[in-house]
Parts: sequence; structure tokens; C-alpha cells
Amino acid sequence: MKTKTFAAAVLFALSMGLATPPSAQADTFRVMNGASISTLQVSMNRAVVVETENPFAELSIANPGIADISTLSDRSIYVLGKTPGRTTLTILGPDGTLISNVEVQVTPDIAEFRERLRQILPNERIEVRTANDGIVLSGIVSTAARLDAALELAQRYAPDRISNLMSVGGTQQVMLKVRFAEMQRGISKNLGTSVSVQGSTNAAAGTSQFTGGSADRGNLLSGATGAGALGFRVGGGRLTAQVLIEALETQGLARTLAEPNLTALSGQEASFLAGGEIPLPVRDGDSGTPTITYRPFGVQLVFTPRVLDDNVINLRLDAEVSSLDPSIGTDTTLITLPGLRTRKTTTTVELRDGESFAIAGLLQDDFLANSTGVPWLSELPVLGALFRSANYQRNQTELVIIITAHLVTPTRGEALVLPTDRIRPPTERELFLNGRLAGSGGGALGEIARQDFGGSYGYVLD
Repeated sequence: MKTKTFAAAVLFALSMGLATPPSAQADTFRVMNGASISTLQVSMNRAVVVETENPFAELSIANPGIADISTLSDRSIYVLGKTPGRTTLTILGPDGTLISNVEVQVTPDIAEFRERLRQILPNERIEVRTANDGIVLSGIVSTAARLDAALELAQRYAPDRISNLMSVGGTQQVMLKVRFAEMQRGISKNLGTSVSVQGSTNAAAGTSQFTGGSADRGNLLSGATGAGALGFRVGGGRLTAQVLIEALETQGLARTLAEPNLTALSGQEASFLAGGEIPLPVRDGDSGTPTITYRPFGVQLVFTPRVLDDNVINLRLDAEVSSLDPSIGTDTTLITLPGLRTRKTTTTVELRDGESFAIAGLLQDDFLANSTGVPWLSELPVLGALFRSANYQRNQTELVIIITAHLVTPTRGEALVLPTDRIRPPTERELFLNGRLAGSGGGALGEIARQDFGGSYGYVLD
């Protein structure tokens, strides 16, 4: 905007009604003759009155979108900040000489921002400053959630122009105690009956044979297995019948248990793996050169904690239990790659210090039944059982994961004890003459040395 004469400036000011917003509070900035460059800081939606030593005749603002100007008198200029940024106000005298170039810097209204911070986060020590056209936040806040709240509020006053120098204090380390427990139970039963009939009309004509059931042997009794097999022969001479009954039952039980304890800062990720890695050959897509990659398996855990207000722990958890299964493997030209049987879960929960939750019900029940027999003969009443075989197999797997979260702080190293600190290697006399696997000593060392290593052992750190 340009004002060619003082009269035009006065008419413009009167037509604008002095254009002063009710919320704008005007300060005073004085421009002295001979000061070619001055700096004026104006808060957004606030105003500053610029006064000159001598009357002026013409005004010019480089970017009206950043700051707006109007004249109050021949020596007073009203400058209103609109948008954060920098622009230049040029003031010329009646004879066209340059009175001053004023650099106008519009900054976010940090006074209102400070007031809102005190209302929303009254107990937080947050310092607010301006830097160029943005806001700088520094200080210490109690939780990460309150840090995010301060940043979100600052976005209202200086979008995408915020420098965060704040840090989180207090207890922000989370220890996760996880217990993986998996039970696998399998049972299979097999009941089979085989009948073989051999007969001959005479020695010169040869021998005719009929075999029924699950076994196809010339001599059933000589081919019978030792476990769960019962066989007998009926007849003699030219006609002989052999009967073989096989019954077998197999039961299996497996237990998998892991109890990792992990500690991570709020907002940081921690991971755990108890198992191994399978080497897998992979060909490069460009050169075709075979390379080796590794696929982890076993008990895996990845978690990310976030401490919210009132010490509430927001926990994102990825848990996986996998095992090698050759039955679902893949055959290649070079090697046979085993498959992986995997159970995994992903969840997000909230809990307090010392509280626990369980991921249970991960039950898998596989059932397989099979029956074979001689057509028609296996369907006969009573006698049909001699011409058929039946077996079934059932596998059950159940996985339970229990998670307990604690807010923890570091301690001195002298307060921690290792399992190896309580056991001393035995001397030759203690090992060969007394048969001790650990050396004797006083206190806890002596107690450990007197224990029987054939029982259950563990290590607990409170």
C-alpha cells in the first residue's frame, strides 16, 4: 500500500476507522532520522505503532500478506502482524528522501501460547521462545504424552515451524516380564488284522495264496513286528491259514517354556529371540548369484512401551513361537529346506505398573483317522474285522503368554548378583575324593555346594 500525500493518508485512516482489531494491543516503536535500517518485531494478530522524528509523505510495505499498515498521523504508522514471516517497511519524507527502512518480523503470538500451556499443562516446566518465524520449546516434561500435547498445541500457533528441545524426565523405563508356556500332546492308535490262506492241490500243480487285511506278505508270522503283534497259524497239509493281529498305541508330550525379562525406554523398541536361525539360499535377481539369508525361529518377542499420564503403560506387543517341521519342508536341487510351524499374535494394551495380562486360548487340535480293508469282505458282520485295519492320530498344542509390566529405574552394580557368583569351581580333592561338582564355602556358597544337582534349579532376581 502506498500513501502519496499526507491528506490521502488521513482520509484512508478515517475510512478504515483506524482499523484496530479489538484483540490487538499496540506498542510504540520509534524511528530516528538517519537510521537507514531498523528491526521491528510484531506478534501475529498484534499491532505496533511506529513513530517518526519528522513527518513522512509516502509509505510502502513489501509484502502486505505478512503485515498490514495504516497511518494514524503524519508521524505515526499502525503496523498489524498477519502471518509469520519477514518483510520491509519503507518510509519516505516529503521531498522523497528516505527516512528509514524498517525490517518487520512477524512472529507467532507466544504470549497467548504461554498462557494456554499454563492452563493445559500447569505443572510442566516448558520454556517458549521465538526463532525467526517459528517457536522453540525447551525444558523437562514428566511424560511423553504431555510432550506430545505441548507439540500439538504449538502446531496451532506455528504450523510446521516448531523446534523441539524438550526432554522427558521421571521414570520412563519399562521392564517387561514375559512367560511363554506351550504344551504339545500327541496320541496315535493303530489296529490292523491280516489273514493269509495258502493251499495247493498237489505238489506239481503249485501253490495258491489269498491274503487279506493291511499286510501283504507271503509269511505273515515271520514279518510281524515285535510290539503289539499277535499271530497264529491254523490248519496243515495242503491248506494253511495265517492270522496276524497288530495293535499299537503311541503317546508323546513336549513342553516349551521361556521367561525373558526385557527393559526399554518409553517409545523405544526391544526384542528377544530364544531359538536359532535357518540359512536359506536366495538368488540375486540381477546377477543370479546364490546368497544366504537367515530366517529366525523359536520364541520371539518385540514390544514398544509408551508411558502415558498417571504412569499408565501403553504396550504394543508382537509375540511369536515357531518350530521346525520337516513335514512341510521344500526339496531343492541341492538341499531340503525344513518348514516352520508358527503361532504368533500382535496386540496393543494398556496397564499399570505391576499389572499383568494373558494371551491364552491359542489351542490347535489336529485329528486324522484312516481305515483300509478288503472290499466286500471287510463289510461282513463279525468276520469283517479280520479284513480291515484302522488307525487315528491326534495332536494338541496349547500356547499361553503372560505379560507383566513394571516401571523401573537403574541401580548400582554392587546390588546385582549373577548365578555364577554363588558357585566356586571345586578343587581336585573335592572333585575326585568327595565327588563334589562345586567348591565348598561359607554362607550362600556353602549352601549351593551342598545341594543336589539332580533336582530343579532356577534363578530369581527380586
